[in-house]
Amino acid sequence: MKNEVDAYIAAAPKKAQPLLRRIRALIKANAPAAEERISYRMPYYHLNGRLVYFAVHSNHVGLYALGQTYEAEGLQKYVTAKGTLQFAFDEPLPEEKVAALIRKRVRENEAKAGAKAESARRFSSTRSGR
Repeated sequence: MKNEVDAYIAAAPKKAQPLLRRIRALIKANAPAAEERISYRMPYYHLNGRLVYFAVHSNHVGLYALGQTYEAEGLQKYVTAKGTLQFAFDEPLPEEKVAALIRKRVRENEAKAGAKAESARRFSSTRSGR
């Protein structure tokens, strides 16, 4: 069954499609519990909050990882702004480094979700007088 992300990739320029498919596969492999959606007219993955987006542009694919992307080990040459990486269509994708970044974002979101749950638990117990 085709979904909105399949349609997004199919509508992209042919030269971008292999890179889009590979980034999508890396996200799915390294964040298998993430929900795949479209947001801001681009593929988006949700796992305990915003995890990562990607989008096709005229000569590259942008990966928007939302965290401390500029600190991503081995990806500095691809960083264009905080949280933004650009991968040219005609260059090899640094798959292991992108996979590591996605796993890092999963850990960040899980930690954030855990902290929120702990805070809510503490708030609930203080309100109930425990």
